[in-house]
Amino acid sequence: MDVAKKIQAIQSNIEHIIKGKAAVVELAVVALLARGHLLIEDVPGVGKTTLAHSLARSLDCSFKRIQFTSDLLPSDILGVSIFHQQKQAFEFRPGPIFANIVLADEINRTTPKTQSCLLEAMNDAQVSVDSVTYALPQPFMVIATQNPVEYHGTFPLPESQLDRFLMRIRIGYPDAAEEKKILERQQALHPADELQPALTLQDVQELHNHVEKVRLDESLMEYLLAIVAATRRSDLLALGVSTRGAMALHKAAKALALVRGRDYCLPDDIKELAPIVLSHRVMLAANQGGRGRFEEAQQIIRDLVESVPVPL
Repeated sequence: MDVAKKIQAIQSNIEHIIKGKAAVVELAVVALLARGHLLIEDVPGVGKTTLAHSLARSLDCSFKRIQFTSDLLPSDILGVSIFHQQKQAFEFRPGPIFANIVLADEINRTTPKTQSCLLEAMNDAQVSVDSVTYALPQPFMVIATQNPVEYHGTFPLPESQLDRFLMRIRIGYPDAAEEKKILERQQALHPADELQPALTLQDVQELHNHVEKVRLDESLMEYLLAIVAATRRSDLLALGVSTRGAMALHKAAKALALVRGRDYCLPDDIKELAPIVLSHRVMLAANQGGRGRFEEAQQIIRDLVESVPVPL
């Protein structure tokens, strides 16, 4: 199966469950191919968990779901060392973080202490417990869902945590026709349980290698860096995009080009992805409402992108 067929296979598999949201599915696949983590933020009941579950079921890999609650502890995620009576030694029991795809469901319902235990895992694909470092399986991807912070009982993710996510997306409500189809096929089983794997782990690793070979010209690199620099100069932002953010946009643009059947990037790839990849990495200035809302940050990034000349 060639690259285009592999990408089409996983997209079609997910779209079998996530109806009428082709653009959202494409972004989820881009995050997977770019070796990134995905944050899905939206109101309850629009399919955040279903999207994550469908992506995981489309791959022949290990999958764990962690339901984040206010009483969840870091050891509930990472694992714990237990004393083995017969061996007279401590034995490490891995937690649910040891999987290829981890669904962090309602991540902002747990405390900042528990949220922070994901930082090492998401950044370095490893965890440290009792001064011992354990590598996580490869590939490794965290798909987190969260409700808007205006909802009761939520803890906003700190900037350091948000910066580990490649992109933050919203699903939105389905249109009337698609919502009708969802209701008609409603059943006792989770809809994603119907799916069969479309790709193996080896297929995913091969696609990762193809992403690395996608060409991004010097002029496009300068264009990308000019957008990042514009966020640091803007009076509307108290905090601009970091170097990690620039790297994330670089990887995502190459992955999007591959998903769309090209081995080279276009300015439109960077332009389209900038609001999705960068908006959660900035902080609005005090006169813009501090941390700011999802839509406000994205609109500021869009305006900044429009102000940067596109290379010819």
